[in-house]
Amino acid sequence: MAASSHRITLGPLVAAIDQGTSSTRFLVFNSKTAELLSHHQVEIKQSFPKEGWVEEDPKEILQSVYECMERTCEKLTQLNIDISNIKAIGVTNQRETTLVWDKETGEPLYNAIVWLDLRTQSTVERLINKTPGRNKNHLKHKTGLPISTYFSAVKLRWMMDNVDEVRDAVVSHRAMFGTVDSWLIWCLTGGKSGGVHCTDVTNASRTMLFNIHTLDWDPELCEYFGIPMEILPRVRSSSEIYGLMVSMRTHKGCLGDQSAALVGQMCFRDGQAKNTYGTGCFLLRNTGPKPVMSDHGLLTTVAYKLGRDKPACYALEGSVAIAGAVVRWLQDNLGIIESSEELEKLAASVGTSYGCYFVPAFSGLYAPYWEPSARGIICGLTQFTNKRHVAFAALEAVCFQTKEILDAMNQDSGIPLTQLQVDGGMTSNRLLMQLQADILCIPVVKPSMPETTALGAAMAAGAAEGVSVWSLSPEDLSEVTSEKFEPQINPEESEFRFARWKKAVQKSMNWETTEPVGNGNGRRVCVCVCACACACACV
Repeated sequence: MAASSHRITLGPLVAAIDQGTSSTRFLVFNSKTAELLSHHQVEIKQSFPKEGWVEEDPKEILQSVYECMERTCEKLTQLNIDISNIKAIGVTNQRETTLVWDKETGEPLYNAIVWLDLRTQSTVERLINKTPGRNKNHLKHKTGLPISTYFSAVKLRWMMDNVDEVRDAVVSHRAMFGTVDSWLIWCLTGGKSGGVHCTDVTNASRTMLFNIHTLDWDPELCEYFGIPMEILPRVRSSSEIYGLMVSMRTHKGCLGDQSAALVGQMCFRDGQAKNTYGTGCFLLRNTGPKPVMSDHGLLTTVAYKLGRDKPACYALEGSVAIAGAVVRWLQDNLGIIESSEELEKLAASVGTSYGCYFVPAFSGLYAPYWEPSARGIICGLTQFTNKRHVAFAALEAVCFQTKEILDAMNQDSGIPLTQLQVDGGMTSNRLLMQLQADILCIPVVKPSMPETTALGAAMAAGAAEGVSVWSLSPEDLSEVTSEKFEPQINPEESEFRFARWKKAVQKSMNWETTEPVGNGNGRRVCVCVCACACACACV
């Protein structure tokens, strides 16, 4: 865009804060054309205090948002674009990551426990043990979710049991709980000086405290987890004015990241689906105004509610814990690559895994297994295997995990998908996209503008009543150009490779145990190699 001596007038602009697991971004869109005008990105540090623990600093997350906003606005100013035309800001965020802070001081009471974290395994086991028949789906009729380390309620319960500052703040009525969206909205709208404590239906539906039928916090669920309802944020729709941002006097709206991607991909019709390749992998299929319960290991979640008086729309979701995270693991832990681009080059140089299969179950297995005892495994190794084959196997693993979810989704819906819409950072890897088409045996369609998560949040914010600068009517939505990857191998080869992968998955299970075993001298010792790092009283 050419600079001039006068500010360029583009009409109303809408921005999005995209706070993900590994980075924060701030993006500004033209509300009439959906064109991305400028953005800035800041990496987020993760800490791993113990095996299986994953934390992030809430203050660093907040500071990264401020930095991204400031730098993006500087870039817009350099382009002579008037930043006062930003009429609304949407928030999209990593969903189940859990925070507790003090409403009087504004200070976080503990690090954010990231959705991947496994420390709550003993909490989960204790909860399941008290359900009839030890059924992990005991709450699914209300929540759409199995009892799992993945969701926020067990993380909050762990904090209340193990962090004195959190326990004391709850007792003295100073505690506020929220997912990342709630923390950011509260801080950006004033914090301890009148900040808005809220969340939207999509984020609330990932806590296990939210009834997806009544669309509100459920007293029985809160009692089950022993969580006082007073610390919970108010639940709002995904597209309405929550408050004014203190520094920019701009309206705000909110969507969880995967719901935002569904909106950004414009999957507004029953049966449309998208898959996002980020730190994890998340396949959502729109099921319309009624929740559909899965019989094949999928989650039932709120897809969006685009207005206070609009009906909620639901989705079936398949969640994979490790997708892009496997790239970081190969880079940081093994040192066999220096960048994600190098991974693609390594894998492309051999074009096969040579019988090597990689199950990156670093945080157990999510959908469709929900098996926390699983751990990562690389098998089928020979003396011929080298880092190129491992690189190829890592990319194939992402594709195989997606196929497992897609197969489950097709069984639940009874109507197979004929193509898969994709987005997220890993979609820049063309080899991965081709592998995905080959393994699914259906076309994979990638939009030319990959920032669909941020776009969805911007669309929801711009369409909110009282803002109304972005129309969500089908006839008004901008046409999205895309690239299509067609399958290039025969279905028999795809099924053979998938069957070998499934064999590897079975071998990855039941690696971790908290069962006591004998030590051979008459004494019993407790083997606690689970990632929860629980304190065992061994005798």
